[in-house]
Amino acid sequence: MYVTRVSSRNYRNLAEAELFPCQGVNVIYGGNAQGKTNLLESLWLFTGGHSFRGSKDSELPRLDPKTGKNSPAAALALDFFSEGREQKAQLFIENGRRSSVINGVKKKTGSALMGKVRAVIFSPEHLLLVKEGPARRRGFLDGALCQIKPGYASVLHAYQRALLQRNALLKDLAKYPDLRDTLEVWDLRLAKLGAQVMEERRRYVERLGPEVQEIYGGIARGREQVAVDYAPSAPGGGSPEETEALFYKELERTRASDGRSGFTSAGPHRDDLRISIDSVAARAYGSQGQQRSAVLAMKLAEAQVLSGVSGETPIVLLDDVMSELDQQRQDYLLNHLHGRQVFITCCSPETVGLMETGMRFRVENGTVYPEKVS
Repeated sequence: MYVTRVSSRNYRNLAEAELFPCQGVNVIYGGNAQGKTNLLESLWLFTGGHSFRGSKDSELPRLDPKTGKNSPAAALALDFFSEGREQKAQLFIENGRRSSVINGVKKKTGSALMGKVRAVIFSPEHLLLVKEGPARRRGFLDGALCQIKPGYASVLHAYQRALLQRNALLKDLAKYPDLRDTLEVWDLRLAKLGAQVMEERRRYVERLGPEVQEIYGGIARGREQVAVDYAPSAPGGGSPEETEALFYKELERTRASDGRSGFTSAGPHRDDLRISIDSVAARAYGSQGQQRSAVLAMKLAEAQVLSGVSGETPIVLLDDVMSELDQQRQDYLLNHLHGRQVFITCCSPETVGLMETGMRFRVENGTVYPEKVS
């Protein structure tokens, strides 16, 4: 899929903005706080998700500098090509609530757009995938899986609820030891649901890994190699049934220690995704540029897998991606991401000068100025 037009009215600092992007790479550049990220955010909202910056919907309409209050309403519009035809979507934000229109059909919520516009986003916060602990990386896997397998979200939610119930029971055992016999019921349920979560994650990483390696190789020009490996905290087998049986045995083995600690020590809630560069941990030994390149490769690989499953190539949104990348890595992002529509924000005019084809847009005080690539 690709976007042919995006416009905004009264959105953030973009009072009236409109741009007609190309199907390749589109660079949005300008100084800090001019509105570059606001443009990317407006595109992302058409996926049906919330702001990737964590903003509330009530904070999205334009801020009046005189009153210090947000306007009551804002509107966004998108023309795009998907599913073999031209389509239109509108998004309205009014009094802290979102509504939408897709191809002339009114919807009560913004989330009704989910599945119509597909996109993958990279923002500086995604660097925490490497820098922080396993919870971030589990979130990456689960978020990607929810996009390609809607049923996965319900399984994951059911597992998390069962985990809360088991943990609550473990905490009560000291006061009510007679409850110990009921642990088996929760262990059976946890093992069944947990095995499904682990198997889906394992299969996804098997598919993601080669894509990450190929993309990272392009970004790094073959100077380094990256690897991503699924690291479950509970033993797994060659099938969901084997994984369920092995996970149940692990829960059975750890019942006594779990009872003393008051929480479940093994399961998908403690899994990790190992990221290594040249066979060493990226978190501990990777440079800033290497870590950024690894996360970029993971996000672009996520887009590649999503494309293979859905049949639609998602648009790629890269916010403040160029800092801490050397010129060769910047060149890859600007000139070698073929076969997909990309939107990149950056501050440096020198970086924009590396573009060979595509379109660029200068943003100043919320106004968008299109420029030709010579």
